[in-house]
Amino acid sequence: MTEQAATAPAPMPLKQLAMLAIPALIVGVASALILWLLNTGAGLLEGVLWTSIPSSLGLPDDSRLWTFVVLTVIGAAVGLVVWQIPGHAGHDSATTELVAPPLPLKVIPGLALAVLLSLAGGVSLGPENPIIAINVAISVALLGKLWPKIPPRLILMLAAAGTIGALFDTPVAAALIFTGMAASIPGPGALFDKLFLPLVSAGAGAITMTLLGQESMAFPVPPYPQAHAIDLLTGTIIAAVAVLLGLAAAVALPRVHTLFHRMRNPLIYTTIGGLVLGLLGAIGGRITLFKGLSQTDQLLTNYAQYGFWTLLSFALIKVVALVISASAGFRGGRIFPAVFIGAALGLAAHALVPSIPVGLAVGCGAFGATLAIARDGWVALFIGVITSGGMTILPILCIVILPTWLMVSRAPLMLVTHPVDGPAAEPEPAGKGA
Repeated sequence: MTEQAATAPAPMPLKQLAMLAIPALIVGVASALILWLLNTGAGLLEGVLWTSIPSSLGLPDDSRLWTFVVLTVIGAAVGLVVWQIPGHAGHDSATTELVAPPLPLKVIPGLALAVLLSLAGGVSLGPENPIIAINVAISVALLGKLWPKIPPRLILMLAAAGTIGALFDTPVAAALIFTGMAASIPGPGALFDKLFLPLVSAGAGAITMTLLGQESMAFPVPPYPQAHAIDLLTGTIIAAVAVLLGLAAAVALPRVHTLFHRMRNPLIYTTIGGLVLGLLGAIGGRITLFKGLSQTDQLLTNYAQYGFWTLLSFALIKVVALVISASAGFRGGRIFPAVFIGAALGLAAHALVPSIPVGLAVGCGAFGATLAIARDGWVALFIGVITSGGMTILPILCIVILPTWLMVSRAPLMLVTHPVDGPAAEPEPAGKGA
């Protein structure tokens, strides 16, 4: 035994690991409840904006004028929040990864309001980045007082894992995302020891959302029946096209972001962003609006009603809407829109070549778009499997990922890294050690 191994600190005692499962469970349940409250509030507001008001005005459900009006008004409302509410709705979502350092608590009300408005108003962003930021901030602040001996990094992982478990309705997504993060934690101990507490939190979050009856990612896809040699070629082509479309969005994001932020005032550039989103929504229809989860379900339920060019237009419009939404100061994540983009592309491939199984086409399309936009192979594989209707596609995806990962591994991230001007650029730091 080497001297280094002899002096290495012992793994966390089992009793301590078991005791920490209690706050992990609490954080997971609380993270899911906060997500549920946000989704419920957004759903109620969405019903008012898109059903009650137009109905009272005698407008048809698919009114293009109303789509334009709502998104323009939502842009102005979000711009006011970013400009005037203390904390300026936190970090610009275009500049942050899925999991970011904790924000100060005073930022949370403005961030929650901005996300609520965006989700209800039809902006093409998901809730993932902001709700993780909200849950991390609350958990670090509260657990830091109740259990001060728990390291802030561990609390961050618990809150993020609980939220991811709730978002995807399964702890598997959190396990995949946090494998790399857990492996980087210094000290001895098996990898699963380090993943144990985040998995407890993720499982609690997933079960809580299931009990609350929240929408899931169980899409109505005809299961991919059986792998054939030709599927390796067709799956790779579909995934590669989806990757190229996602990479185009990644290249465009910093440039479009700079263009919007030259206007300096969030009220101006977010209102203009809403106006552009309204035009896109009027062209593509409401199926191209919102975060994309319900719209993906709708698309997969009724795909036979759409032709190749219509499905391709859905994917292209959603890509542009995603870039505009992320660039113009709205708060939200990019994974759920990526799923819609990939599903629409896959269905377009099936419409063009009907012999391609729907499950294969959709799974490879969603895999490729997620890989390019989220830049996480584990998440992309998870999305590919869950959108394909079953595990049969997994061996195909494990081969398809080889050329597609080479395509994305040195390509630009869909992230803005240059300094951002304006009041939303630099929220106050969360403090040392956070």
